[in-house]
Parts: sequence; structure tokens; C-alpha cells
Amino acid sequence: MDGINYWMSKYTFPSAVILGAVSIFSFSLSAQADTFGSGSNAFTLNFVQVSQTNNATDPRTTNKYGAVPYEYRASIYEISQNDITKATAGGLSNVTAGTYAGNRPAASISWYEAAAFVNWLNTSSGKTAAYALTFSNSQWSMALQSSSNAWTLGGTNLYRNKDAYYFLPSENEWYKAAYYNAAGTNYFLYPMTSSNVPSPVASGTNANTAVYLQGVSAVPADVNLAGGSSTYGTRGQAGNMWEWMETAADGTNTTTTENRNLRGGRFQSEAFEIASTRTLAFGPSTQDINVGFRVASIPEPSTYVLLLLGAGAMYLWKRRRDSL
Repeated sequence: MDGINYWMSKYTFPSAVILGAVSIFSFSLSAQADTFGSGSNAFTLNFVQVSQTNNATDPRTTNKYGAVPYEYRASIYEISQNDITKATAGGLSNVTAGTYAGNRPAASISWYEAAAFVNWLNTSSGKTAAYALTFSNSQWSMALQSSSNAWTLGGTNLYRNKDAYYFLPSENEWYKAAYYNAAGTNYFLYPMTSSNVPSPVASGTNANTAVYLQGVSAVPADVNLAGGSSTYGTRGQAGNMWEWMETAADGTNTTTTENRNLRGGRFQSEAFEIASTRTLAFGPSTQDINVGFRVASIPEPSTYVLLLLGAGAMYLWKRRRDSL
């Protein structure tokens, strides 16, 4: 991983200490819960670690996605309406109240509004906003990042600030969290550890199930009950709601107003719509009752420092104790 290699280059520790720190790091970041807001408006987003760096793209001829050369975190669940409501009470502004309530996914949220929510996650936590958004005359717009501020891990991304901690997942990041086999051997067709068509359900978490093929009067499931999990532990990446990708439809992220890709299908989708082979694209101002989103994050450099320095301090303390 780029971050841990950097911090290992800054400090010199015995190999056993480094291995111990890496072990602690892997354990502590395999799943994390980040809390935002305060008091009655506090809410938590749960993340899983997406590892296996420098993985190859999906080899299928129609899908050249999934290669991500760094570790990152993906939210386990889609963002819920509760999350939007509590963030709004905590200072998020100019984001539409969703179609559904409670713990159902936030819907009718434009790409710009999803990006504004992500910016709030960053700025309310003392971090750098991911996107250069402006709200004027009742409309959102966005500027490209300067070359010096642009994200460069895995290639230049002029949408995302290089110092952002929370962000919308790029198509490669979303695709890998959904379809890549965490054992590092292959990709699945569906995001629940299988290339077999999942069983349709209205709600639940049984393995190899997804919320799709529901009737015209149905509603999406609660975000934590949106079907079986991927090999990394995410849920709802098949069915329930289409999800915004950070990535522009042409993959370049060089024009702010062009369509953004969506993946995953919705609660009324057919099986082919929830497979890895299916995408849609909408304009970033589009609000649709079938479209939601999730977020991604990358570990802070301070995590590596604390782990390595902590392991180093334990090592030095043990050396001193043993010499007495």
C-alpha cells in the first residue's frame, strides 16, 4: 500500500515490529465505523477495507474495470435518508429531502447533492472537501481541480481533491468492492461472492440474495437489509437502488457537466440490470427516485504513523525492560 510504504520509509524498525504493525493495521481497518454530527443528530457510517492492491482489471472483454492500485474503504451500506436528514440538521444545505424515509436509501439525490454530502462528511470532520462545488441561483455546479490539487493515485482525477478523505467511489473503486474476489483470483458477475443469478428478495441478508424483481407497489429495503454481501462485506451493490459513480460516462473526468455512470440496478430491476455488465448514465443534476449512492474513503496517513510508532515504542520499551 502506498501510504504504509511511505511511512515505513520514514522510520526504521526491526522487521518483526513492522510485521506486527501491519498485522495490527490490517485487523483494525478491516471494518470501521465513522461517526458524524452530535447529540440526537449523530450518525455512523460503516466501512470495510478493500485490499489486494494492484489487482488486474476484469478480463471479460466488455468490462475493463476494477483495477485499483491502493487500499481504500467502501461504505458497507448505501447512504440512507436518515444520514441525509441528520447531516442536514448538522449543517449540510441545499440537498433534497429524499423520496423514502428512515433507513431506506436516500433517493432523488442528484450527483451534485451526493457530492455535497461527501464534502460535508469531510469538512465537518476537519478534512478537505473532495469536490469544488458551488450552489448559486438554486443550482449546483462544479469546477475541475487544479493539476496540483487533483487526485493522482491510480491516475489523474480532476474531479477529486488529492487530500480528500471521503469521496464518491470511482467506477473502478465501486466495481472492485462489488465484484472482485477478495481472495485475489477472479471477478464475480454479481456482488455476492457468486456468478450465479441471486435469489430475489424484498428484504434480508441471506447469502446470494438481492433486492430486485419486486412489484410496482414495492419500495427499496432498508440499507442494512439489502441482500447478501460481497466478498469484502458490502451490501446492496446489486438491486435496491442504482448508485452514482464519481466517474464520468467517458471515464476521463475532464468535463464537469457530462453524464455520470450508475451501477447496481434497483429494487424493480431484471437480473441483467444488477450484473457487472450493466451501466446507466445520467446528468449530474438528475434526480431520480431509483438512484442513490454510497461513499468511499482512504485511511489517513496518521493511522500508519500511530501504528508504526506505537509498535516501535512497544519494541523499545521491551528492549529497555529486558536490559534491566
